[in-house]
Order: sequence, then C-alpha cells, then structure tokens
Amino acid sequence: MRPDRDWAQDRGRWHRYSAIVTSPVLQTFPLGTQWPTIDPFLFVAHHLDAYPRGDEQLGPKASLGGRAIGQDFSGRDGWNMYHGSVVPGFPQHPHRGFETVTHVRTGIIDHSDSLGATARFGHGDTQWLTTGAGVQHAEMFPLVDPDHENPLELFQIWLNLPAADKMVDPYFTMLWNHRTPRHRAADDAGRTTEITVIAGTLAGLEPAAPPPDSWAAKAESDVAIWHIHIQADGEWALPRARGSETQRMLYAFDGSSIRVGDDDTLQAGNGAAIRTDVDIDLVAGPEGVQCMLLQGRPIDESVAQYGPFVMNTNDELRQAMADYQSTRFGGWPWPDPAPDHGPTQGRFALHADGRREEIG
Repeated sequence: MRPDRDWAQDRGRWHRYSAIVTSPVLQTFPLGTQWPTIDPFLFVAHHLDAYPRGDEQLGPKASLGGRAIGQDFSGRDGWNMYHGSVVPGFPQHPHRGFETVTHVRTGIIDHSDSLGATARFGHGDTQWLTTGAGVQHAEMFPLVDPDHENPLELFQIWLNLPAADKMVDPYFTMLWNHRTPRHRAADDAGRTTEITVIAGTLAGLEPAAPPPDSWAAKAESDVAIWHIHIQADGEWALPRARGSETQRMLYAFDGSSIRVGDDDTLQAGNGAAIRTDVDIDLVAGPEGVQCMLLQGRPIDESVAQYGPFVMNTNDELRQAMADYQSTRFGGWPWPDPAPDHGPTQGRFALHADGRREEIG
C-alpha cells in the first residue's frame, strides 16, 4: 500500500483523514493471488490457465504426476487442476449469503447445482448467481478440444448481499456474450478503447439485468463491473460515478501500464482505489493495457465469513453450517460431484424452473 496518500481503509471503505487529495489515486497495491476489494465486493479471482489438449475424458492430455490432485493450485506448466481430479475445476461445493459473478473471456465452464439447474457457458459469457439461502454447485472446466490447446481465462467476483437479502431463494442469470454491450471509443489519434459492460451503465449502454435480489439490482447501489481494454498509448476519459458514496477499484491485470490522471502510473500487475467524484483520464502504456473496474455503494454492514458462507454474525455462520449439514441445501441431483456436458454440447442454460436457453 502507498503510505504517501492521506487515506486509510476501514471495513472496505476509503476515508480521507487529513489533507485534501487532488490526485485521482487514493491507494495503490500489488494484485498478487487475491486482489484487494471494497465493500460491497468480497473477493476477486483471475484464473488464467494454458490448458493442453483434452483427452477422451475432457481432462488434460498430459501427466498429472507431481500435482496435489484435489488441491492443485501449483500453476505447474501454466495450469491448475484446482479441486478437480479428472476434469479441472471446482466440484460440488456449497455457498450461502452472497453472489458470484463469473465472466469467462476464453474457454468454457460447465455449471450444475442442487436446484437441478445446469449450463455450459464461456467465450465472453457471464453467469450471475445469487446463492442466497444456500445452494451447492459445481464449476468444471472441460477441455473439449482434443487437437489444440484449451486456454481458459475467467474472472470470478464475489458480491455481498445485505442482511435483508441473505436468505432469498437462489437464482442465476446468464449474460450471454452476444447480449453483453461493448462501448468503443477512439481518441484524437484514432487509438481505441473497448469497455465490456457487465454491470452498470456506460455511454447509454445498459447490460441485461442482474438477478432480482442482487445488490446490483438496486439503482442506488451504483454497481458497475467493466472490463477496459485500451490500445497502446491510447487515452480514454473514465466518467465520474453517479453516487456520492460510490467507491471504485481499478485493476491493471495485463499489458504494460496505465497512467491514471496526470501524475500516477500503474504498472500491469497493480491496482488502485480511485476517486469517483471526477472524470479521470486513463492513458495506456506502449503495449496497451487491460483493466477490470469494480464500483459500488457500500452495503456498510458487518461481514462474517467462513469459507463459502458469508453472513453478518458468527452465530449466523454457525447456523449456515448446521443448515448445510442437515439439508445439503437441497441435496445433489447429479450422479457425479463433477458433472460435465461432454465434448459436443454447445452453450446453453437449463434453469431451475425448467426454462432452457440454447446458444450453440
């Protein structure tokens, strides 16, 4: 963290405590393996795996020797098995009290859950899952191409739910790639910026609605999730937020660097808490830059978290664990804890109410 700024973080909020700061950058930090977040966000994970060709079981056509199967986060050869033993990914596991937003830039995910819902999505799609009162799900990464490598890049973002909505019914929404708006702008030299608008509005573009009980479904929450790609030496003006309490984090995860305002430059692999009450000029370095921007008005409630459960108090956490042990959040209707949809299935979603979307 940067000690030269007169700002401090308290329970996920950024507070000015002395001199007036004119720079748009409040704090900077390295991204590392777990990116710092702000209320209402809980967690950001960027998965980038250079998976090899797939075998007949949709696993990697490569030796798994030397990996801690079931807990492989080694990054060996540029990829992980995570908790998978045959197909990489995250087999059956529970959640309660928050939301997952999973944006897949490259590759595919097979989702299955305890409500009987299932999906295959990827290549620019986003799944937005409200876990609410409790759900089990699996997120597997099938390697469907036997002849070529199967690269996977995704972001998973955890967004908190306020106490009043912790126990809503689980629900997921698919934000398909072809329906996800993208804002394209060019600077005076013709260098372009493209912003993928996953949540929030930008330049009159509005993505599909999040789940109905999401914190992001409330207009006053001012939630935005944007992927920003600025060409080499390109410039784009980030507009100020709507709400006076809104907070923002900017994560420069790929490329060379980005200048934020007149004086602050972030090298790729770093992030910053930035002001929301002014427009900010962003200028990419000589190799361009890719950033993820998260923004929202804080929920401003206590957070008690234990692994996959996020509640407001420790008593509620204990109740969540007891409920899971007794109900399994509806059980597991699939014959395998790590189901996949085979080598030829296209992108689709089967919702808990029986509604089916076919994308192909």
